[in-house]
Amino acid sequence: MDKKEVSVLKSKFDELVHVDKNTGIEFWYARELQPAFSYSQWRRFSEVIEKAKLSCKVSGNIVDNHFANVGKMVNLGSGASREITDVKLTRYACYLIAQNGDPRKEEIAFAQSYFAQQTRKQELIEEHMNDMQRIDNREKLRESEKRLSKNIFERNVDNAGYARIRSAGDIALFGKSTQAMKDKYGVNKNRPLADFLPNLTIAAKNLATEMTNYNTEAKDLYGEPSITHEHVQNNSTIRNMLGERGIKPENLPPAEDIKKIERRVKSNEKKLAKNSCFKTE
Repeated sequence: MDKKEVSVLKSKFDELVHVDKNTGIEFWYARELQPAFSYSQWRRFSEVIEKAKLSCKVSGNIVDNHFANVGKMVNLGSGASREITDVKLTRYACYLIAQNGDPRKEEIAFAQSYFAQQTRKQELIEEHMNDMQRIDNREKLRESEKRLSKNIFERNVDNAGYARIRSAGDIALFGKSTQAMKDKYGVNKNRPLADFLPNLTIAAKNLATEMTNYNTEAKDLYGEPSITHEHVQNNSTIRNMLGERGIKPENLPPAEDIKKIERRVKSNEKKLAKNSCFKTE
């Protein structure tokens, strides 16, 4: 999502904000947010709201402080009207709805960052979106590596063999060992290198690992030598592809420690829950 798209979505969400006259708390109406979240059916959107309420409760917050049921009169034409149900939402409630929404929708990805911020400044929204993207990419790599570990152990390779396979893959991708990359980035030997890799490199490692998983299963590879060969070939292919675009992964600067980013995001969530209540908890 480029800056222009972010700007358009920001304007759309800004236009929907309301302010409680008594408390000064910002809030949104679910019915107005439904199309902004790219949901065409209220039934589908209300299902997401219910999931968000559960998340609110599980996190230790009082649901009614963030989700307030209200009724609204709507015109049906010819002077007729009827009351429909709606939900008055705090910023935290909107954030939880985005967290439980369809991640394939660009509007959902944007909303997660928009509502996570206590201010609606675009640069902070973009920063938070980058943080969430990095966390998501790192989690995808963790999952693909877990799957690789499972595949390897099922094919008569022990822990030491798994470590050698991963190391061989890193050498093929970076042109140097895992430890050499840790030294270059100043990473503690007990921390995973991936926790300090930029988004592009994490995505590259994940793609190579997923390719290894696929071919290990599809070709029913067995034993350390064959799986090592497969993993090296896949990482070499990714390295060559990046090289064709003038990118050497070993020369990319390190990124911020993923643990710091995770703590920052978690801290923002807590502040958001505390500072956007309809009632005093």
